[in-house]
Formats: sequence, C-alpha cells, structure tokens
Amino acid sequence: MGKKACEEKISVECGHLMDILLEYNGEAVDLTEPLHYAVSNIICSLVYGSRFKYENPQFTNMVEKTKERIHLAGSPSVAVCDMFPWTKHWIKDREELLNIIDELKSENLKMIHHLKETLDPQMCRGFIDAFLAKQMALEKSGDKDSLYTEENLMSTVLALFIAGTDTTSTTLRWGLLLMAKYPHIQDKVREEINSVIGSRQVQTEDRKSLPFVDAVIHEIQRFGNIAPMAISHRTTQDIVFQGHFIKKGTIVWPLLTSILKDAAEWENPNSFYPEHFLDDNGKFRKRDAFLAFSAGRRTCPGESLARMELFIFFVSLLQRFRFTAPPGVRADDLDLTPVAGITLSPRPHQLCALPLSSAAFSINQSNE
Repeated sequence: MGKKACEEKISVECGHLMDILLEYNGEAVDLTEPLHYAVSNIICSLVYGSRFKYENPQFTNMVEKTKERIHLAGSPSVAVCDMFPWTKHWIKDREELLNIIDELKSENLKMIHHLKETLDPQMCRGFIDAFLAKQMALEKSGDKDSLYTEENLMSTVLALFIAGTDTTSTTLRWGLLLMAKYPHIQDKVREEINSVIGSRQVQTEDRKSLPFVDAVIHEIQRFGNIAPMAISHRTTQDIVFQGHFIKKGTIVWPLLTSILKDAAEWENPNSFYPEHFLDDNGKFRKRDAFLAFSAGRRTCPGESLARMELFIFFVSLLQRFRFTAPPGVRADDLDLTPVAGITLSPRPHQLCALPLSSAAFSINQSNE
C-alpha cells in the first residue's frame, strides 16, 4: 500500500480518467461513475493484477453492486436489524444486502479460479496471486491450520474492494464539488500547481512543494467527514473513561466527527477553511485533531495508498480541468448537505469539467 509501484498505477489510471472527462466536452454531468471506476481500478490492479476497461460489464457490475451494498448497509432498517437481530426476517433491505454479497462472491470466485488456473508462484500479478502462492506452499508443507483459506481470501478481497473504493472516490467527489463551490480556492490551487510542476505528471514527492494543495486536500477530508464513525473496538479490560465505567468486552464505536468538528480544535469547524492546515508562513502544518483515518493500532491500513491516490488524482484533475457549477446554477447554490450512510457523501449533483490546455494555465488564471 502506497509504494512506488502503486504511484505508477495511479498515474496510468489518471490518464484513462482524463480521457473520459474530455469526452464530456465540458457538459454538465454527474462525475460519480467515472470517479468510482477510476479508484476501483487501482484496487483491481493491486488485488487482481490488472485493470478493467470502464465499459467492461463484469467490472461495472461489481462497482455498482459494491455501491449498493454500502448504501444498504448504512440504511436505517439494516441498523435496526443489527441492534435487534430477531427482526431480520422482516427487513427487506437485509435480504437484498445478502443477495448482493452473494453476487459479489460469485463474481470474485470466477476471477479467483481464473487466476488460480494461470498462476505462476514466481511471478505474482497481485494480492490474490500472492495469497494463492502462500496457500500452495503451506499445503505442500503439510500445514493443516493455515489461515490461508478460500473463505478468508474471499472476505479479504471483498473488504479491500469496498474499503479501497468508496471512501477515496467519495472524498474526490467532495473535493471537486468544493472547488466548484469556492472558485477562488480552486484558482489558488491551480496557481500553485502551475508554478511548481507546470504541465508535467505530478509525483508523490511533489507534495512537500505544494503546501496549499496539501492543506486543501486535508481540509476536504476534515470538512467532508467521510467516515464519521471508526470501525468498532472492544475493551480488553474494565476501564473508567471520563467518569463512565465501561466493562471488559464492551463494543465501542469511536465517533470521529467529535474531533473533526470540535470547536476547541479548529478555528472554523463548520466551514471549509484550508488555513486550518497552514502556519503563518503558508507552510503546511500537521494537526493532532486530524483523525480522518482513525487512530491507534486499528487505524486504516490503506491510509498511505489513499493519501497517494487523493494527491495524484486531485492535482491531475485540477491541472487539466476547471470545475464549475452547471449552466444556470450559481456556485453559491451548490448544496453541501451530505447524504447519511456508512459514509457521508455529497448529494447527487452535476458539474462541468472544462478542459484547460497546459499552455493556457496562466492565461486562464487571469480570465476565469
């Protein structure tokens, strides 16, 4: 996660995403689908060892089913079922959720079997190959208690596909919506990109030379508050926390919103304010209260990959396009009210991605 090889995959995928956006010719469109496809392809490259064309029906079906799964899993009815399991027979969303999971398992099983048939243990194409190679080695050694089972492989692949797609693509959707909402910030982002890297392909190491861009990306994550709740934890012993007794074995859900929107930690907690991450000299500054990836030993294992994806995708998109509200809609009227679920995503909306020629960056700065 987050190694140099990942950077190359992300850069390649950026090129495919740019081609799709250019086909829209600046027309108002919902960018949810292409962003989901682009980010999903990064996970596909890592997990399966290859990317998919955006029109591949197997790929598009998996992406759409994954989105439906996340939507249903965050529905109020499924939440009720989680709290009161005896209601499961009357919850239609739960039944539909289980059907979607079965479909995703079936599709992945086909792909795993294909990869197994063409496996070369000495030349692993992705995570599944590495898993299968380890599984074969343990079987040959006579290990009967290995965790490298088909069931665990399936669970891990589905988890990677979900966790590695929705949060990053949703963050990018927030980022582009916020850039359209606040064009003066978008202008400043593009000005810094133009002055530091020009029209060449952005690299991860450029982050340290783009403090304002880095601050904007962090603020998108803080303001968007994509994952308001961290994954569940369980107390390993009796503990008294802020005067409350919590017994051993209690399930605890950390509420990340409580720190990301804490007025005691942030100057303007309910506003989009990139200066939260800039010092008086305009240099990027870390904030201890920035816990978008959770904290502790159970922090997001894909944090380094997600940070790399957000940076390369965001800079590449702003390098090539100007994002605006649709014709007849004022920037001020763009709605920032989130849709609640497992993740907080923007409401359905359309944006215009207006192409910029690399040679016209500075001209556009003065004319936009």
